[in-house]
Amino acid sequence: MAPSFPDALPIGAQHPRGRALLAVRKDSVPGRILVEGSWEHSRLLSTPTVIDTFYYCAEVCDQPQTAAEIAARAHEVYRISPKMLARVSRRSRSDGLISIARLPEWRAEDVRLSESSLVLVADGVEYAGNLGTLIRTVDAARADCLVLTSRRARPNHPAVYAASRGMVLTTPVLEFTSITEAASWLKKRAFEVHLADPAATDSYKTPQYQGRTAFVVGSEGEGLHQAWHEQGFEKVSIPMLGQADSLNVALSAGILLFEARARKEGW
Repeated sequence: MAPSFPDALPIGAQHPRGRALLAVRKDSVPGRILVEGSWEHSRLLSTPTVIDTFYYCAEVCDQPQTAAEIAARAHEVYRISPKMLARVSRRSRSDGLISIARLPEWRAEDVRLSESSLVLVADGVEYAGNLGTLIRTVDAARADCLVLTSRRARPNHPAVYAASRGMVLTTPVLEFTSITEAASWLKKRAFEVHLADPAATDSYKTPQYQGRTAFVVGSEGEGLHQAWHEQGFEKVSIPMLGQADSLNVALSAGILLFEARARKEGW
């Protein structure tokens, strides 16, 4: 049974809200992210996230209950045609549920730290999928936040939502304007900082990871910016036992974060 919202105005690409949807689809609207799909919306609905606009395609949607729950939360509801849906959907087979949601705004002073806090810093992340996976990994390891420096991928890219499994809505993500500023934030809060460097002689298994711990991982193509190496932090590496010289940044982050988490909790 298709959902029906009598007051929902049918719109196309030329309508202001249609243009707004296309803009968010291109991740060109800061602070707004496109959410598509029934599972993705179930995750969205489980958080207090503000839903600006809900778009549904009655000809395709077969989730009336989910659609009704989204419509009840959204500030505005519009109906789009299958043609419009095909233009904005990022899927080969859409279920006709698309929303524009507001990303939470995180400030450094809002992140509450404990004596054994765990933080991941990602420098120069290039790909939205990797950024989303890093956010998901931070959540999985129960780290306190993800810190971004020199980032290239946008947190509001729809692929970030998908790769993070919606954790971008609940995981604190802080962004600093410079590496020096981020390093200063870590130093002032007494973090023991470890730079993930494939050339490092010390294994990631060497440190004890007591107290506040932070790992810094670099971009997929260029590694860590030289400015991080100038901060005087220790370096650790994950031994490469085969022919590859490094691991995917998200996989490396997972190994490091879970090693620290295991040490902190005595697994």
